[in-house]
Amino acid sequence: MERFIVTGGAGLIGSNLVAALNARGFDDILVADHLNHPLKERNLGRLRVARYLDRDAFRRALRAGEIPPPTTLFHLGACSSTTETDQAYLDDNNTGYTRELCEWCLAHGTRFIYASSAATYGGGEQGYCDDDAVTPTLRPLNLYGWSKQKFDLLALREGWLTRAVGLKYFNVFGPGEGHKGEMRSVVHKAYHQIRDTGAFALFRSHRAEYADGGQVRDFVFVRDAVAVTLFFHDHPEVAGLFNCGTGRARSWLDLLRAVYAALGREPAITFTDMPAHLRDTYQYFTEADTRKLRAAGCDHAFTPLEDAVGAYVREYLDREP
Repeated sequence: MERFIVTGGAGLIGSNLVAALNARGFDDILVADHLNHPLKERNLGRLRVARYLDRDAFRRALRAGEIPPPTTLFHLGACSSTTETDQAYLDDNNTGYTRELCEWCLAHGTRFIYASSAATYGGGEQGYCDDDAVTPTLRPLNLYGWSKQKFDLLALREGWLTRAVGLKYFNVFGPGEGHKGEMRSVVHKAYHQIRDTGAFALFRSHRAEYADGGQVRDFVFVRDAVAVTLFFHDHPEVAGLFNCGTGRARSWLDLLRAVYAALGREPAITFTDMPAHLRDTYQYFTEADTRKLRAAGCDHAFTPLEDAVGAYVREYLDREP
């Protein structure tokens, strides 16, 4: 009988991962999270789980030897705010917590799959290659990115990534993200604003080589992020640090036009200056290098952007209360 632990199991990727495990017939799942928002409670309420523990209670129970080892532990619980400024909090919650779980899993023969982030790539000066030789050269643009980079470097140095898996998720969007506030995807933000006002504003570009709205990202539908994550559970012989992205960058204008199309409205897009405090830490281009992922045997076909946005709008956002 397979058993699972999912940290961050009430969040965006975590709740969709638990739903996918439920669809496979699994419900012996311990979810550890911090239910600090009613929408996270709603996410959890839709799932079949054996047990829920608050994040801090889970850490205490783990240290006390009160948690039986599962088949796989998916560590998706972290502070994902790119504007977080509390270094000590990030060092503990993102880096230290991940270290505790990794060491515990490896000591008990448990498969450990954790969330790294595309934020580790910083401004992209070294490209977006997930090769181990490239990882030490990366320079994230914010403390969140550094909290993920620190663990990736530690895991490489200690040899943990010969048995564990780290996934550098790119810009994931989809159902279950309503609790994320300013960290919600532009799809979620734009849907509600366009529905209510008809218009939406994107940040102007402050670099001459990019037109307004021409800044690009690797946008990933959460269903695809979950499928890739489960590939590594299904293939325990594969380990290492991998990008989780489509490999095809698309512009913010492409994304917004897809939202308008899903709503059946003509685009009414304006531009606003990017706040000064964000300009030095803003990523103008991200695009996953997927060669390592494909070489590992993951042949999952990512959902095209327009199809993913359309499904998100029709199947979820249009049906929200």
